[in-house]
Amino acid sequence: MTLRHSPTSPYVRKVVVAAAERGLADRLTFQATNPWDPADDLPGDNPLGKVPALKLADGTVLFDSPVIVRYLDTLHGHAPLFPHDGDRGWWAERTHALADGILDAAVTRLIENVRRPKELYWADWDARQKAKIERALDALALDVDRLAGDPPDIAAIAAACALGYLDFRFQAEDWRASRPDLAQWYAAFADRRSMQETVPKG
Repeated sequence: MTLRHSPTSPYVRKVVVAAAERGLADRLTFQATNPWDPADDLPGDNPLGKVPALKLADGTVLFDSPVIVRYLDTLHGHAPLFPHDGDRGWWAERTHALADGILDAAVTRLIENVRRPKELYWADWDARQKAKIERALDALALDVDRLAGDPPDIAAIAAACALGYLDFRFQAEDWRASRPDLAQWYAAFADRRSMQETVPKG
């Protein structure tokens, strides 16, 4: 399986961490991709022009990260990434969506603050995205006890990758101060080998 990736993409990181946590890391090969380069051939694999995209041996391409991690969950014999128990399963799905929502808002903020021309900066839009992140972090903090577990499921993996991305791109904004329990959980989770080997650089 070939994973089209960008080394700073938190969605790619989620896929790679999930694969590592279920013993699938050695089944992935990587194809470096720049989604921002109009000359890159990524749209040939993913018409949306986004990473990650997973190319299977038969030529099928899966995208984006929620679909890919679902597929990976069919390839191993360990505890499922997506719990089958009704209550736990729906909670994990919701938390996965919450974490991806944090990432969506954070990437939007990054574009607004870094890629958009300064004269077009929209402060209200940036503030709206920041408020989304804050509310989502508060929701994660309320359920932090449910993130524990070994091996971690998709809820914990997605939440950890979202928090890691905030540290990577918004270091000056301290999400930990008002959420000490979430900070403590993340500090322990970030020490996992899967997380240490996927720390974004750039």
